[in-house]
Amino acid sequence: MVSIVTDQEAQRLTTREAAERLGVKPETVYAYVSRGQLSSRRGPGSRGSTFDAKEVEALVRRGRRESSAAAGGELSVRTRITLIDKDKYFLRGVDATELARTYSYEEVAEWLWTGVLRPGIRFTAPREAAEAARRAVDALPAHCGPTDRLRVAAVAAAAADPLRYDLSEAAVLSTARTLIPTLVTALPLVGTAHHGEGPLATRLWPRLTAKTPDEASLRVLDLALGLLIDHDLAASTLAVRVAASARAHPYAAVSAGLGVLEGPLHGAASGLAHRMLAEVLERGSAAPVVADHLRTGRRVPGLGHRIYPGEDPRAQALFTALEEVEQAAPALAAARDVVATTARHTELYANVDLALAALTVASAMPAEAGETVFAVARTAGWIAHTLEEYEERPLRMRPSGQYTGPRPPQPLP
Repeated sequence: MVSIVTDQEAQRLTTREAAERLGVKPETVYAYVSRGQLSSRRGPGSRGSTFDAKEVEALVRRGRRESSAAAGGELSVRTRITLIDKDKYFLRGVDATELARTYSYEEVAEWLWTGVLRPGIRFTAPREAAEAARRAVDALPAHCGPTDRLRVAAVAAAAADPLRYDLSEAAVLSTARTLIPTLVTALPLVGTAHHGEGPLATRLWPRLTAKTPDEASLRVLDLALGLLIDHDLAASTLAVRVAASARAHPYAAVSAGLGVLEGPLHGAASGLAHRMLAEVLERGSAAPVVADHLRTGRRVPGLGHRIYPGEDPRAQALFTALEEVEQAAPALAAARDVVATTARHTELYANVDLALAALTVASAMPAEAGETVFAVARTAGWIAHTLEEYEERPLRMRPSGQYTGPRPPQPLP
């Protein structure tokens, strides 16, 4: 009998060949299979497994890239979402500030997820999920902050969705379009309710302030949402990708991001800037307020950014838009006073937290409102990173610890 070997079969490797190519033991090859990093099948007329040569080669290349990144001392993650370059940032190669100025938050989010612009798209919360989230949030103690409420709302929405474990792209996109409005709907109303099917900014506004908005104010809030939608691998986004790497469902991935966002150096930073601007307006000058911060060893909030050498482009866009809001003039003047006062001693520029604080102060919102805006906005970016991470091999976010404890063997305590 003549054995005919197809081209496809010729491109498959035995376990030994795959192990040699990867530089590992044969049992490690099967560990890769169990973790979903390689696929295997029985060879024709053989009891052993064979492996696709292209898959093995891709795993070799991936290992080289990750080893190179680890040698640099920092975790490096491939992403096609955000690029930060000098004084600008881009979403999928498009200037992010121009996107936020031109399109609504929901339009930018949909485009970020799918690459398709759908003018006028509106995200709607399902009744069952919205009711579950509202009940859960209403049961919280009164002193709870906005991130507490949003985390609980995300968990409640997940519990109401029996299909949450479906990680297909279509299912995750469906979840994304309903989760964001569910989070907004779950927040308690402060002002007069607006139509539930309007733009997300219109639905979010009465949950931030009792003040009646004008069109210019709603445009600025929508702009802020669009500007904050993503900003590369911020701490919360990295947490989201770690969760997605373990194949957590999208609700859980968003919950991971919300947990990190609550830190004072991340999502809560705008609240510190809000309180500072309110004090500047009360005292009539930035000089004594800045002096108090410096005297007590505190950094002046809302200034400087580790990525941008100059002014944060998101701050520039928000400050420009706030100039169209008449009642924002005092808060804008206070923010500029803070920047000018600190510039006498050190060259620090405004970041997005200061601009967001100018919006919240001008709109009679509480100090925590900026944190709410940040969290709602960034949820869309987290979903984009979740979708991207699902395309990678599972559990790749597993750095090795550098043990610094006592060397074994140690006596039993």
